[in-house]
Amino acid sequence: MRCPFCQHPDSQVKDSRPAEDGAAIRRRRQCEACGARFSTFERTQLREITVVKKDGARQPFDRAKLERSIAIAARKRPIRSEQIEQFVSGIQRQLEHSGESEIAADDVGRMVMDGLQQLDDVAYIRFASVYKNFREAKDFEAFAGSVSEQQGE
Repeated sequence: MRCPFCQHPDSQVKDSRPAEDGAAIRRRRQCEACGARFSTFERTQLREITVVKKDGARQPFDRAKLERSIAIAARKRPIRSEQIEQFVSGIQRQLEHSGESEIAADDVGRMVMDGLQQLDDVAYIRFASVYKNFREAKDFEAFAGSVSEQQGE
């Protein structure tokens, strides 16, 4: 594994342990050249998944991009990074087990929305503001009102 600090091509594994409820392995590594330590994660990938955007563009599924967007929505909320990792792992497993090699970006967005609605209302509304492309404050008001009504049921 290439060192992210000095780009040396070799590093030594110092420790390995399960992560994400056994869905991944976390490896603690040390660069043989500069001595820097860093972590890597090894995950099982069942199949390559392509995300089809609204404009028809196709991109490989990017777990890190999904994790970043959820983390942004959950910023300063009582959601641990482990919860986000588990949430993203769950979505990735669903996508891999669907049997489809291509999935619409809207479908991924709906999966995130469904999960965030169960996890945290504020993160749910934040993610929805981007996913549903809110343009004005009244869009937020209407959506937040519908979330409040659902909570009252």
